[in-house]
Amino acid sequence: MEHLLKIVACPLDIAWADREENLQAAADIVRRLPRDTDIVVLPELFSTGFITDQAMLTRLADGEDSHPSLDAVRRMAARANAAVCASWVWRDADGAFTNRCFFVEPGGDITYYDKQHLFSLSPEARIFNAGRRPTPVVRFRGWNITMAVCFDTRFPETLRNFPCRYDVLLIPANWPDARRYAWEHLLIARAIENQAYVVGANRSGRDDFGVYSENTTHILDYLGLDLAEPVAGAAPCMSAVLSYNALSDARRGFPVLADV
Repeated sequence: MEHLLKIVACPLDIAWADREENLQAAADIVRRLPRDTDIVVLPELFSTGFITDQAMLTRLADGEDSHPSLDAVRRMAARANAAVCASWVWRDADGAFTNRCFFVEPGGDITYYDKQHLFSLSPEARIFNAGRRPTPVVRFRGWNITMAVCFDTRFPETLRNFPCRYDVLLIPANWPDARRYAWEHLLIARAIENQAYVVGANRSGRDDFGVYSENTTHILDYLGLDLAEPVAGAAPCMSAVLSYNALSDARRGFPVLADV
């Protein structure tokens, strides 16, 4: 029996520092997705964009006492009967900020990962604390899912898939067109070397740090081939149906991870 997973990646044009507008835009587009969608991937920092002002961060971040972004994503997941993956700003009890990526299941269960590799050429490394936990693996609808965030994609050692820990790698991102060639080829490399599906959900639009094209969101198979197709009625979202049987056959026929 064929074992399929339908993933949608949404390259949202993020309104800078406007959490309400971004949450509404994400909810509107998730509402228009096909009912057979299993996972929705939104961009990095989708609810605010990248902000550097400490007071603004404190006002807009989620935390233990107030988490409007998490609450909104939980509602999206429940309404769509699909898991939603995205990152946004999280403020710990000690006041430290992290770029936290969540995998929110339709029943409300959450798994999170804090971005490990912070981009030192920007203020990110000064503003956020780097994550220390390894990438988690979530079992969802018969698939093993993991996640990373944007710049993490450049560091293959932390994403090494041995012994076939995961089947799908989800990567919310804010990756500008100036480094588009690197982004797309790093995604391909991560898919090929890990024999896994890779979803790169990049933002669109522009901010003070660059321009982001809609067509830099990709859903790759284990050979590095792009499977993404536009979602009718939910532009600019892209979707693909992943085959577990095809992945298993490829791993058995060419078991390169056994040589790690």
